[in-house]
Amino acid sequence: MDTETNEPESRYRRYLEMVTGSIEDKRRYRQYKARMEQLPESYRTAVEALERYLNYFGRGDGTGAASMHEDLADLFEQSAANGTSIREIFGDDPVEFVEAFIQNYPEGQWVSRERKRFISAIERAAGEDTGEEERTVG
Repeated sequence: MDTETNEPESRYRRYLEMVTGSIEDKRRYRQYKARMEQLPESYRTAVEALERYLNYFGRGDGTGAASMHEDLADLFEQSAANGTSIREIFGDDPVEFVEAFIQNYPEGQWVSRERKRFISAIERAAGEDTGEEERTVG
C-alpha cells in the first residue's frame, strides 16, 4: 500500500524536476547561499562578483554547479577563518583564477549542446557534410 501512496508523489516529483531541475541541487544551492551570508563583508563582496562572473561564463549546471558552489564555500570559509586576504585567494589575475577553478568541474549540458549546435551550423554554412540529418522545427 505504501507503494501506491508514494507513486503519485514520485511521479509528480520526477515531472517537477524535469521542468525545474533537481530539488536536491536547489537545496544545496540554498545551503551554499546561507553559508556565504555568514562571511565577512569583503569575502561576500568577492563571492558575489565571482558568482556574477560564473553566471555569464561558468560551465556548470545541476549537480556540477552545486559541487562547485560547495567547494567555493569551503574555500572562502577557510580563507576567512585563516585570515587569508582576498588578493591571496585570487592572485593578480582574478579571471585566471576563476578560469582555472572552473576547469575542475564538468561542462554544463546547455554549454555542450550549444557548442555542438554552433559547430554544426558553421559546418553547414561552410558546405561541409556533418553526417547528421538537419532537424527542422515545424
